[in-house]
Amino acid sequence: MLTSQRIDTNSLFLTDQLNSLGVEVRRKLIVGDDRAVLTAAIRQALAQAEIVILTGGLGPTEDDLTREAAAEALERALVFRQDLCDAIEERFRRRQRKMAENNKRQAYVVEGAEVIANPNGTAVGQWIETGERVVMLLPGPPGELKPMFAGECVARLAKKLPAQVIRTRFYRVTGMTESDLDHLISPVYTKYTNPTTTILASPGDIQVHLRARAASEAEAERLLAEAGDPIQELLGDRIFSCNGDSLEAVIGAMLRERGATVAVAESCTGGMVAERLTAVAGSSDYFLGGFVVYSNGMKEQALGVDPELIARHTAVSGEVAEAMAAQARARTGADYAVSTTGEAGPKTRTGAPPGTVFVGLAGPEGPPESRRFNLPGDRTRVRMFATQAALDMLRRKLAKAGR
Repeated sequence: MLTSQRIDTNSLFLTDQLNSLGVEVRRKLIVGDDRAVLTAAIRQALAQAEIVILTGGLGPTEDDLTREAAAEALERALVFRQDLCDAIEERFRRRQRKMAENNKRQAYVVEGAEVIANPNGTAVGQWIETGERVVMLLPGPPGELKPMFAGECVARLAKKLPAQVIRTRFYRVTGMTESDLDHLISPVYTKYTNPTTTILASPGDIQVHLRARAASEAEAERLLAEAGDPIQELLGDRIFSCNGDSLEAVIGAMLRERGATVAVAESCTGGMVAERLTAVAGSSDYFLGGFVVYSNGMKEQALGVDPELIARHTAVSGEVAEAMAAQARARTGADYAVSTTGEAGPKTRTGAPPGTVFVGLAGPEGPPESRRFNLPGDRTRVRMFATQAALDMLRRKLAKAGR
């Protein structure tokens, strides 16, 4: 998990399961195969939390050190269980294989631990209670961990936990920077410790998460409304989703609801707008196609943009963006068409500064329109921001048309 070859999905699953029980996860830690470091991490976790879950390191090899580190941190002995060893050996026998000697390591449990059976592997889980705290040792493979936790650990935890729930609201926002968003809504959310507020930002897409803890679902929802409603009012139509849907999924739903279609014409984004629109299942209901016209010649030949227009205004202009959108709409028969043209950098060909992007939009409501964006960052970020800007311009157009 400390290399680039593995992605930690176990902690996401466990967090979701714990949240459903009203347990808030305060800390996640990835520790390498070092017994001293792992032991220290377990001791520190026990000093800070009532529930400590350890995943992985329960295999038969010398670098599987979770059992030993947990026993040391808890100041308990490791106890060999012949019945577990026999069960592991029988598992191998059923597969017509001989159990290796090192598999006996998996028959050791921390003194006082309750063994949790693992029908999907040889590493049993362990449930350890120490005072008011619970320590769980769970196997690392997701196919073993998930059924073990959901089938065995959730019920055990539910008996020990007080009645409480965690409920969340989250808003996905575009069209503003993280700093501007925080300046706008911080006077609201800083008044509350419950719910807590977290802001997560990626290019053009900011998520505002509110998490409330309460004894009942009704009380948690009341707390969310108290803090969330004013935030929602302040952000207004910058919010494109309240249920986690992506911007392209929101646009797809709007197009489908209206029975409308869309096409694209892209220069600086090189097909990224089309890729996002078509990443949504069922996008063939509304996406007709598009044009990637990177050179001026392709803008003229494939789309039919007037070369004199390009010569007069350059390809990076509102006039050309509008012409691209209008021609894409005309050539595909789409109800709406969106276009992008700009300088993603680092070098420029038109004299416009890097990050200069024009988005064009053509639809049945009036003449084509365009908007200029001055986007920050390197080439990759400019293209990502430009794609988000194009989709958001389309979303706003559809929302306005629907009123």
